[in-house]
Amino acid sequence: MSESLIIEGKGEGKPPLQGTVNISGSKNATLPLMAASLLTDAPVQLIDVPDLLDVRIMKKIIINLGARINYQEGNLYLDSSTVNSYSASYRLVTRMRASFLILGPLLARFGKARISMPGGCAIGQRPVDLHWKGLATMGTEFTLGNGYLEASCRQLIGNRIYLDYPSVGATENIMMAATQAQGTTVIENAALEPEIVDLANLLISMGAKVSGAGTPTVKIQGVDKLHGTSHKVIPDRIEAGTYMIAAAMAGKGVKINNILLDHLKPLTAKLGEAGVAVLETSPGEVKILPPESPQRIKAVNVKTMPYPGFPTDLQPQFSTLLTLAEGVSLITETVFENRFRHAEAISRLGADMKIEGNNLVVRGKPRLRGSRVKATDLRGAAALVLAGLAAEGKTEVQDIYHLDRGYEAVDLKLSGLGAKITRQRQTVLPEAPTGKNQNM
Repeated sequence: MSESLIIEGKGEGKPPLQGTVNISGSKNATLPLMAASLLTDAPVQLIDVPDLLDVRIMKKIIINLGARINYQEGNLYLDSSTVNSYSASYRLVTRMRASFLILGPLLARFGKARISMPGGCAIGQRPVDLHWKGLATMGTEFTLGNGYLEASCRQLIGNRIYLDYPSVGATENIMMAATQAQGTTVIENAALEPEIVDLANLLISMGAKVSGAGTPTVKIQGVDKLHGTSHKVIPDRIEAGTYMIAAAMAGKGVKINNILLDHLKPLTAKLGEAGVAVLETSPGEVKILPPESPQRIKAVNVKTMPYPGFPTDLQPQFSTLLTLAEGVSLITETVFENRFRHAEAISRLGADMKIEGNNLVVRGKPRLRGSRVKATDLRGAAALVLAGLAAEGKTEVQDIYHLDRGYEAVDLKLSGLGAKITRQRQTVLPEAPTGKNQNM
């Protein structure tokens, strides 16, 4: 069984989205914070943790290692004092890429780790060689066989590590490993994302010595032991950006609460270019005002870049907004080569989108029309929902487990804004047998 979302688009006579939506804690911050709990035998409490499929998978991975975890109304309690294994579940790790983040903490605490190559969205090549190159520089030995990566070290030794690319995951893994390494580790060309800063703040509250997070050079001085702590997760900037775009496409004065607008400067700027006003009504709250009718969204060009550039995780959603723009827009994707997988499905709703290498040419139209489409990845699924909200008629988005990986209660939140959206179970029928001897 899988699930679909049935969306009645705004169409003629349908009221636009209105009201206030509250943004959940960041998925991309929560997962490394959970991995960091493995660094200590004392309890760690994380506050404002979203109830997402990816979070549930990470919980199972850590519990499988022997930890105890309790989740109650956004509060996650992790106790790794009972961890008795350094080998992660193959079945679970292959379901989610972020599971690879347990590698650094396990090495730091136990000197050993055994983990399969990670899974996740099929949006392009995301090699993990930067992770193990950095850890190898610190004295880790690796062997690869039977689908597993085995790592061991007598003692992690601090070193200077230059990342060929500012990988978020590699920066996080090396940071966590370095907290209990001997000496000082310096990561050069480190990722700059807010989630890196949030992880550093957690590690510091656990007794680690970390400086420079959020800059290209991060310095970690190893300590003997880390202790427990309590930490509030930052708001999810990608979820917030998705609702900003939803409000621009199908809303009328939607307010978004628990948002850090400083984390969304590129999106705010591009929305402004498109004619959408983003007003900070109070600290942590913004109001989205799309162009007044009959004026349409204006075409703009966008190029994705690592933070603080325009986020690739908002590109499918923003390119969907541009299907309704007046004029031709050019989207250039520089991070993932398969990040345009949503374009074919959006085109089924009447959009004019053409892929040319790492560019997506979007010719705006006055309207979209509902259709049945299938999600292929997390952010592409969000783009399909946005298209359905703005389209005339009914849209069915299938395989929404992708969506549930990164958006908490998306149907309930959109319903709270007045959207007509329902979750429906769909039965996957087996394929008919083939061959001459079929029973008719």
